[in-house]
Amino acid sequence: MATLDVVVRFALYLDLALAFGMAFFALCAPQVRDSLPLPRLLASAGLTGIVLSILGLAVLSASMAGVPLAQVDAESVSMVLTGMSLGTAWMVRIGGLALVVAAARLVPRRPTTALWAASFGGAVAVGGLPWAGHGAMGKGAIGWLHLAADIAHLLAAGIWVGALAFLLLLVARPSARTDPAHLWATHRALDGFSLVGTVVVAVIVVTGVVNAWLLVGAANIFSLPGTLYGQLLIAKLLLFAVMLGFAAVNRYRLTPAFAARIDARDHRGAVVALRVSVALETGCAALVLALVAWLGTLQPTVSAM
Repeated sequence: MATLDVVVRFALYLDLALAFGMAFFALCAPQVRDSLPLPRLLASAGLTGIVLSILGLAVLSASMAGVPLAQVDAESVSMVLTGMSLGTAWMVRIGGLALVVAAARLVPRRPTTALWAASFGGAVAVGGLPWAGHGAMGKGAIGWLHLAADIAHLLAAGIWVGALAFLLLLVARPSARTDPAHLWATHRALDGFSLVGTVVVAVIVVTGVVNAWLLVGAANIFSLPGTLYGQLLIAKLLLFAVMLGFAAVNRYRLTPAFAARIDARDHRGAVVALRVSVALETGCAALVLALVAWLGTLQPTVSAM
């Protein structure tokens, strides 16, 4: 059951990050909106999120009732939905995802309005995730600070993951369907995300420090390598550092080189380099989300394994 819980959490984190992040990135980069099948992508993400949310609710209900997943009953599910704050957060998440699905249908006719609605729905869905994790464990002002930091952390991560997925699909477009207009639009999307990406990284760093301080405490920092929670947290931080490295290479080296090669009408090598870099950064992001899903099932205690 514990393994299934981690898998479902990871799939849900990834899906909601894509639902929110891709819609938000499309707002920031209107020049590439028509390069991808946004209505289908957003609708698929929203519907998948609803299915995963239902599965996650069943897994949680079975765990709390102490029964196998196949034996969970309506009473156990009802108790979670009506008797706990995370039940309310779950229903709000479903509402947010339903808005993403509905907005996806409007993208062809009213793209800006539809993408704002999809971004809002995705943000609501992502913002409900901390209620099922450590962010909802605190009480009073400190508890609200932790919850707010968790929500901001996940929203910033969602923007980054969604942007990476969007950019990866852009640079992975087959050569037969690539023309100068698409190449320059892709370059502007890569270059334009730099400012947003800087803000996103700043939010992730600040909220990550707040969360670490509240969960672990400064006095326990050096004890982290002796616990499973600490080892996973360190691995997450190392992967985040690697992502920063890829982002820096993309911004300061590969994107300018891409522009130069477009001008020289010899862009294939530059596109391949971007594909590899963005794909590796996206892979690191997926691993970070997997670690976040695992960390959410562990108690952040500093004790011997």
